[in-house]
Amino acid sequence: MATLLGKPGSCWAAAASSTNYPSLEGSIHADAVIVGAGIVGLTTALRLCEAGRSVVVIEALRTGGQVTGRSTAKITTQHALIYRHLIDTFGRDLAQTYADANSAGAKQIRDWVREYAIACDLESKDAYTYTRDESRRDKIAAEAEAARQVGLEAEVLDRAPLPFETAAALRFPDQAQFNPTMYLVGLAEAVTARGGRIFENSRATSIDEADRWRVATDGGAVDAEHVVVATNMTVKSPIGMANRTQPRCHTAMAFRIDDPLTVDGMFIGIDDPTHSIRTGRDAEGPLLVALGPKFDTGWDGDVAKRFVELGKWARKNLPVGDLAWHWCNEDYDTADRVPYAGEPDPSKAAGFHIATGFNAWGITNATAVGSMIADLICARPSPWQKLYDPARPYPKDFHKNGRSQSIVSSVHDIAPGMGGVIVRGDEKIAAWRDTEGALHTVSATCTHKGCTVTWNNADHTWDCPCHGSIFAADGSVIHGPARKPLAQITL
Repeated sequence: MATLLGKPGSCWAAAASSTNYPSLEGSIHADAVIVGAGIVGLTTALRLCEAGRSVVVIEALRTGGQVTGRSTAKITTQHALIYRHLIDTFGRDLAQTYADANSAGAKQIRDWVREYAIACDLESKDAYTYTRDESRRDKIAAEAEAARQVGLEAEVLDRAPLPFETAAALRFPDQAQFNPTMYLVGLAEAVTARGGRIFENSRATSIDEADRWRVATDGGAVDAEHVVVATNMTVKSPIGMANRTQPRCHTAMAFRIDDPLTVDGMFIGIDDPTHSIRTGRDAEGPLLVALGPKFDTGWDGDVAKRFVELGKWARKNLPVGDLAWHWCNEDYDTADRVPYAGEPDPSKAAGFHIATGFNAWGITNATAVGSMIADLICARPSPWQKLYDPARPYPKDFHKNGRSQSIVSSVHDIAPGMGGVIVRGDEKIAAWRDTEGALHTVSATCTHKGCTVTWNNADHTWDCPCHGSIFAADGSVIHGPARKPLAQITL
């Protein structure tokens, strides 16, 4: 395996202050309990607090350190070639609703940053979709026309303002970027200032309905009229969501740069392999952040190679210095490229709300979704319900299960710092060696649906190739849909 330089982890979390909310202990009550302190959860919480509702947020780990805090954090209505797709697939009205929802999400972020004085490195930037292929200029032009049909400002350029040649680009002016972890820390402070309660290191172990919804953790429970499951992939739903989505990952690398305006804007390519580019900063100075193409979670036995390839591409095409940070992030795709959010089954599970499937465009979509869910809880109808309807039809063959890519013959095949899956009869064992060569073992059977996990040799995690659960090397859950850790096993 290649040696990865730079620090493991997201540059955004490195630049943000740490939160220190208590763990949940005992039984408490609220109008709404929100599971997950990402952008959906905290947006919903703040909107409810502003409406005078009592809110409890429970977070399995720490605020801002998970999916939102590992994203590219582009605040934009430009989502690659989305509007031509939506108009051609669903018609102009739904495409208009998507544009309206994401425009409102972008505006809400800016408004809250100003109103609550959230320090999050918010910067106005133009957003660009580009191609290096002359034959794809027509796709850029078609997307520009579709965007203008739904009221968005879009301009076709002969080339993108990048330090390498491009054949055409689509510019959306006056978009924005920020540090997502700093933003979530600020949202959490605003929630608690308005009376909301946040509990960290409090993983939901069960979500059940009696007279009210009850969300239990190892230390306590919350009873509420409404529950919002905002955990990337829902850890529970009255209708199955895992097979309506496909878990996907991408690699991200943050490089040192001398001039933060060397690459001025936010960029995403439409050619395979796709790359996304933006600037940012950590405590030591400016950074250039580059993302590689997506890949199905748990389907790659050598994720580290993807980092090597991304690093080579960045050094060939961009004026980057030393590698500062590297990380993977996961999201879920939907067949129609629109998230699922709202009440999946209000007749049988009234007050149960979910949000998932953001297709890597979760900043503005998630803000719109959080606002919509808060409106529904407050009995205010939302014009976005049909757009995000979690019970809408979907192709039954969209979701694909994968197989573990880490099967080895014996523990002798596992080098220090590496992991592998050993088959012992009907039992599958996930084994890894630390840098000293000591062997550690847990069950390789995902606690969600029983699939066999794959070792991620870059992040040192166990990733499920079926529904995207990710476990730390010791088997503890990083995020679901699994709620229980991988079982301890002794060889």
